[in-house]
Amino acid sequence: MHHLLKDFLKVTEEAAVKTIPWVGSGDKNSADDAATTSMRENLNQIEMNSIIAIGEGELDEAPMLYINEEVGTGLGVELDIAVDPIDGTTPTAAGEDNGITVIAAAPKGTLLHAPDMYMEKLVVGPEAVGKINIDAPLMENVRAVALAKGKQVDELQVVVQERPRHEEAIAKMREAGVTVHLFKDGDVLQSLRPCIHGNDIDMFYNIGGAPEGVLSSVAIKSLGGEMQGRLVVRNQEEKKRCVAMGVKNPTAALRHHDLIASEQGMFIATAITNTLYLKGIQEDSTHYQTESLVVSSLTNDYQIVKSNHRVLEYV
Repeated sequence: MHHLLKDFLKVTEEAAVKTIPWVGSGDKNSADDAATTSMRENLNQIEMNSIIAIGEGELDEAPMLYINEEVGTGLGVELDIAVDPIDGTTPTAAGEDNGITVIAAAPKGTLLHAPDMYMEKLVVGPEAVGKINIDAPLMENVRAVALAKGKQVDELQVVVQERPRHEEAIAKMREAGVTVHLFKDGDVLQSLRPCIHGNDIDMFYNIGGAPEGVLSSVAIKSLGGEMQGRLVVRNQEEKKRCVAMGVKNPTAALRHHDLIASEQGMFIATAITNTLYLKGIQEDSTHYQTESLVVSSLTNDYQIVKSNHRVLEYV
């Protein structure tokens, strides 16, 4: 599968460039549609026989890259693909930071097959692998991570999205002296922070999109960290959707092997606007320059790839 890494890099780079007319436009639907259309066209040119294991919606919600959609030429390697044409549609449309195009792939049948819904997520870096349990209370996990890293609880740094649904968790951690770093949008790159060498973040906690969770899980495994999750079932309709996709117990804890049941995987994110690790698209009269974060199980590390694209190719 790794021989396709450059092909997948092209998918995210070109999708990012196609959003340029919509950055700062206030029209997030058109931005998402531009990225989605580009991704579909390029995925279907790759020699592979693959499906979207988790994406933006089901078949009736096309033209999004929908769950179970077949992509590729129909020949070649069989893969599961997780995709988010734009993680951070709101900031992209507002011309703000934290808009990316992102994709991940693993051998067929190894990525979580679930609806586009919410997921509770817990992530730690290599030092705390095997020490977390999403079935346990949050503060019990906080204490376990502190012990694993040889720190006091009040020395820990945790990343959480700034949303009303997290207010109780944030209050509990801050009461215990934990430093909580809040972010507004785009949880995929934020979730990698405990796994990036030289980063002071000890843990990531969030309730966000399930597709983003599966995307993150691929990168986190290759970076030596651990992710656990749980689907947040808000009504009977979501429960029925889970069961229809083969998730027998929709509220069960999802260990890392439930999110990605393989040691092989690749993850690529290309910045549309500036992000934590990547510069947004730079342009002049002749070229666009993109920056992408590439994580592969071949190296168990990450690379930042800078590419130049001729403007005429996108006119």
